[in-house]
Amino acid sequence: MNSLLTIVWDVDPEAFTIPFIDWPVRWYGLLFVFGLLVSQYILFHVFEKEGRTKKNVEDLTIYVIIGTIVGARLGHVIFYDLSDYLENPIEIIQIWKGGLASHGGAIGILTAVYLYCRKYKFQFLWLMDRLVIVVCFTGACIRVGNLMNSEIIGTVTDVPWAFQFMQAYPPSLSADPRHPAQLYEALYCLVLMGILWTIWKNHRNKLANGFMFGVFLVILFTLRFIDEFFKINQVAFEDSLPLNMGQILSVPFVLLGLYLIWRARKIMSKK
Repeated sequence: MNSLLTIVWDVDPEAFTIPFIDWPVRWYGLLFVFGLLVSQYILFHVFEKEGRTKKNVEDLTIYVIIGTIVGARLGHVIFYDLSDYLENPIEIIQIWKGGLASHGGAIGILTAVYLYCRKYKFQFLWLMDRLVIVVCFTGACIRVGNLMNSEIIGTVTDVPWAFQFMQAYPPSLSADPRHPAQLYEALYCLVLMGILWTIWKNHRNKLANGFMFGVFLVILFTLRFIDEFFKINQVAFEDSLPLNMGQILSVPFVLLGLYLIWRARKIMSKK
């Protein structure tokens, strides 16, 4: 299934190599850091508008970075390849070899924010309502990083914007035009960020805590559920499932989001 309109994607995942120590720097890492830096800048503005300090944001950033990396790694290990990692446990900490799960990252962020709120006396849902704005931006950057890595490959298609992933592994995946599923997710993350920013800017003083967080969960993980139909399965055992692991893990987040929206609307109706 070849098309003259196919986009041939043959980008080197390595942006450059640090001289003298011969250490390769990948586009994925650069985009991850870029997403975090821009997100922190946006949170500075949000917290300043609400009477909080830059120090609050700086401390929160450390918690979120650790929670994201640890959660995403453990999510991949537990949800996708537990038996292999139990046989080779040292590989669990070798994150430079790849293997980060976004659902695990979400759980890691929630855990990190909970711990942050306990220590610094923040209201958890209030903070999550603000944090999800920038989570969308960082998520979009990470998905562009996946594109630069030629990973999270889409299913075969003949749409005009199909990509041929020439750097894909195994090489057979580069033969046919495929959906750029990474870009789909990056784009809807940016759109969702715009929606949440608009809600925060215009309605934050009218909303009960948890409403924006609920909107984030419902929209993001509903779209993630749909996006999985355009991706190949990450591991072989998913081929025997009616839904793949990404879809199965999205359902609880959507249900949690619906509950938070219902809860917030109930509180607002009493005011």
